Amino acid sequence: MGPLDGVKVVEFAGIGPGPMCCMLLADMGADVLRIDRTANVGRDAMEPRFNTLLRGRPNVAIDLKHDEGLEAALTLCDRADILIEGFRPGVMERLGLGPEVVFARNPRIVYGRMTGWGQDGPISHTAGHDINYIALTGALYAIGSKAAGPVPPLNLIGDFGGGALYMALGALAAYIEAQRSGRGQVVDTSMVEGAASLMTAAYGAQAAGAFVEERESNRLDGGCHHYNTYETSDGEHICIGSNEPQFYQLMLETVGLGDAALPAQADRTHWPMMREKLQAIFKTKTRAEWTDIMQDIDVCFAPVLRMSEALEHPQNVHRKSFVELDGVPQPGPAPRFERTPSDPGTPPAHAGQDTEQGLAEWGFSADAIETLLEAGVVRQA
Repeated sequence: MGPLDGVKVVEFAGIGPGPMCCMLLADMGADVLRIDRTANVGRDAMEPRFNTLLRGRPNVAIDLKHDEGLEAALTLCDRADILIEGFRPGVMERLGLGPEVVFARNPRIVYGRMTGWGQDGPISHTAGHDINYIALTGALYAIGSKAAGPVPPLNLIGDFGGGALYMALGALAAYIEAQRSGRGQVVDTSMVEGAASLMTAAYGAQAAGAFVEERESNRLDGGCHHYNTYETSDGEHICIGSNEPQFYQLMLETVGLGDAALPAQADRTHWPMMREKLQAIFKTKTRAEWTDIMQDIDVCFAPVLRMSEALEHPQNVHRKSFVELDGVPQPGPAPRFERTPSDPGTPPAHAGQDTEQGLAEWGFSADAIETLLEAGVVRQA
């Protein structure tokens, strides 16, 4: 069993960072129950097995706008250690599931709230997505090229890095504190603030005058030649990250520039010239040839792989970094635990697939479940 075995989590169905957070908790052994809308039964947005963020936990469908459905949801919260919701500010309160109501019944529960902008502020009520949230942190401005402008880095920074991971960290920190104090609390997770936190080192560098606010002008943003990607002769790409002097010198020797009269590594004025030199050199061999040459030496090298190729890389295969559930390859649980290994668990469930079993496992009697089903308050897919 995972390290969170015995921790009970109620997840109110949403998209993006909320499900990612709850997947992480479920991977680590938490007993997560996902509450979906009854209207979604039979109307899954995609075939569930491909909605990989939903793995590892049962799905029950409850009509939260029905008085008996609201009471059923509150009863589940009574029995939970953590609640995770990702609605706009005020939605849970309007449903009758706000923190005051839940804490009055279960004072020890951790109430995790996931939003883009935060629970308050002048634009907290407006819609947004990852790209909008990271735009407010300086991260989006800094990523891209001088020619093309800012480039969206998938939705890794706001939704998953600044949102899901910070929600999981905050919820678990509050859970640990609640074991000492006997009191739960709200964990207000803003994707803007999480993404800004990921930028902490960059803000330090800017304050020190070491970060130039122009894309492709810094060591880690594609500005320098020794931390960059290069096209190979077959149209593929490799990357090097030879920042440290010893790695940089070895890289130069490996590509045939070890004895050349070259400017200092940190001389920004010569970075464009050095990048052109390396572009010409790396274009002389295929990605596979450069991999054979560089993969076993300390030049900080890797081939740039497609997702389909990443599944087959020997390092990933050896570590079993990817797993397969219901025929769908996907990243496995991370991080690794020595004594209490994580497990991806069951494949993603349809909306309402586990209503009867899930409610029973959380303490509802057979008669109570039957009454809810007959009233249409809950639905079994």
